[in-house]
This record gives sequence, C-alpha cells and structure tokens, in this order.
Amino acid sequence: MTFRLTSTRGGRRMNWSETSVLITGGTGSLGNNLTKHLLSLPNPPKKLVIFSRDELKQFEMQQLFSVQEYPQIRYFIGDVRDQPRLKRAFEGIDVVIHAAALKHVPAAEYNPMEAIKTNILGASNVIESAIDAGVRRVIALSTDKAASPINLYGATKLCSDKLFVAANNFVGGKKTRFSVVRYGNVVGSRGSVIPFFLKMRSSGRLPITDTRMTRFWITLDQAVDFTLNSLDIMEGGEIFVPRIPSMRVTDLATAVAPECEIDVIGIRPGEKLHEVMIPEDESRNTVRLENFYAILPIHFGLDINGYMDRHNGIACPDGFCYSSDRNDDWITVEKLREMLSLGTTGIKIAA
Repeated sequence: MTFRLTSTRGGRRMNWSETSVLITGGTGSLGNNLTKHLLSLPNPPKKLVIFSRDELKQFEMQQLFSVQEYPQIRYFIGDVRDQPRLKRAFEGIDVVIHAAALKHVPAAEYNPMEAIKTNILGASNVIESAIDAGVRRVIALSTDKAASPINLYGATKLCSDKLFVAANNFVGGKKTRFSVVRYGNVVGSRGSVIPFFLKMRSSGRLPITDTRMTRFWITLDQAVDFTLNSLDIMEGGEIFVPRIPSMRVTDLATAVAPECEIDVIGIRPGEKLHEVMIPEDESRNTVRLENFYAILPIHFGLDINGYMDRHNGIACPDGFCYSSDRNDDWITVEKLREMLSLGTTGIKIAA
C-alpha cells in the first residue's frame, strides 16, 4: 500500500529542500524511518532536527545518520515536558512531526501522572511552542487506542488529539496549522508482538490473550508514507486514518511460529478484544478518500461538503464504524509470511 494525494486541488506538495523539519521522539522506530526517508529524497529538507530525551539512542542514531554524511541533521537533547527547551528547538522550524509519547499500556497504568505529563502536557507544550515560533504545520501521531479508550494511555492520546485539533481555534492570524494521524499496530516496531513471538518461538509455546482478538496492522514504511502524505494535504483540524488491513492474532502466531503450541492467558487489563479507529459517533464528521479517512472537526473550520469537493471524497454513512473485526481487508497467514520473507515489515525471517 502506498499513500498518495487524491486531488491536486486539495494537495499542497511540500518543497522539502526549502523546509526545516523537527521530529519529537525522533529516535523511535518511526522517527528513524522518517529520517531515513527524508534524507533519501532527491531534495531532502534543508534542516532536520531529531529531538528526544535519550542520549544513548541519539548516539546510536548518529552512527546511522552522522552529521558528517548528512550536514543538515541536528540532534537535540530535550523533553516535550520542558517548554523553554521546545521553544528554543522550534526556532526556524517549518514542520513538526510530533512522535514523542509514553505508550506502554501497563507502565501508563502504574505511572499515570508520568503519562499525563508527557502525552497531554507535552502536547500542550508542543502546541504553544509551535505557535510562538511560527511553525507552519504540525502533525501529531496518535493511536487506535485513542478511539473509545479503555486504558490510560488511550485516554491521554485522545486528550492529545483533542488538543491538537482545537489548537486551530486559537492560532488567530498566525499561519500554524495542526492535524493528527491515527493508525493501528506498527509491524516490526519496538515492543510490537512479532519480535516478541520470534523471541518466544524457541520455547515452543506462544502466549495469546484471546483467540478471538483482532488488530489493525500497518508497516513502518506505510506509516511513514501516510504521515508525509497527511502533511501534504492537511488543512488543519483533520484526524487522518488510513484504510489498512486487520489480522487475527491467532493467524499472526501461525505465520510466525507454526510449530508452537498456544497458551490462552486471558485479556490483560486495559486491553480490547478488537480495536476501533473511527467510532460510530464520529462517522457523521468523517470523509472517505481514496485509501484513507479524514475525521473533520465539528466545532469550527472545515465544511464537510467543501472538503469532499476539494479532495474528491465521499461522506461516510451515519453509524459507520471502522473496527478491526468489521474490516473488509484482512492479512492472511500466507500474506504475512510473504511480507516477513521479503523484509517489508522491518523484520525478515525465512519464508
């Protein structure tokens, strides 16, 4: 799957060679892949700032993307909780991709205020700093767990989404615009289930919480394409949702380790049987485009009919729900094995 603009009328292609970009949480899986993609463009950004709080990960990333080889790259130690540091880092920046978050569900439940400080107050700091610095576009990365959340991580990301959408209300005459991308589990990202299953394969047994469980899946490359495409077409206030396949967790286990026995351990606290990316109550504000959806803000700005005309979209029917169990696109065992054998997920194993 490759995400592309659906309308030249709606799209405003980024001129990367004249653009300064900053990625918060830039040393994570997505940040690394965004960096790789942006630096490989024929006309890469004139400046690319990697902003994160982990000096070890920055050191490791510099071995891949050194300042000597890529003179436009900069590494900033900083935390989104620290607004003065953000303001300094945002000086001269045109585009911010906000990927910094605490996202481990059990850790957020055990340390709730830490998740709130990073995911909610950090989001507020990014918004205020972007407006003050005159950043043109900010796109924040969200999660399917932000839709109808049942755990604290999802609740903090829902609050973050609301902050970024509402930020377009108070920019006044300034040029800063904010949008959000929301997608499912990233295949091959740090902490995802496939590396865990591969690690457990030697034991001969795999733990699965519930045999009925389904999840949305997107590869790192697809997530990068989707994020950058959303930056191209964003008008401000949209929550962009890709149309991506679902997979049964039992099929995933069969694809990765067919020789293993399954241990059903029960759904963990804060975990859903199926994930939702567009709840029914948001369907009336949702536009379907060629291969993704855009949830439009309800309190201001974007008229749904005008938006559909500019982007060649159609309105979703009232009551529509985009959930992993009701999807019309599924990854089969054979397809995942093919993806793994080709290394398109970021992980390569023998077919």
